[in-house]
Amino acid sequence: MNVDVTTLAAVNGNLNAIGYGLAAIGPGIGLGILIGKTIEGIARQPEVSGQLRSTMFLGVAFVELLALLGIVAGFLFS
Repeated sequence: MNVDVTTLAAVNGNLNAIGYGLAAIGPGIGLGILIGKTIEGIARQPEVSGQLRSTMFLGVAFVELLALLGIVAGFLFS
């Protein structure tokens, strides 16, 4: 059974895209929970909205780092 090199490259590219798609699910869920809970906290106690907002942005940065690591890992291990 002969497999052409271009066929292997196409399959490898498709697997990387599927892998990144799966890796993006976690940060997507994390962002939804993080932002939702921050909005809920601001609605409950509006006087601490500045502190909650700054903490939320710090959390968003860390969660987005996970998504970026997912795409970088896809390029490194291809």
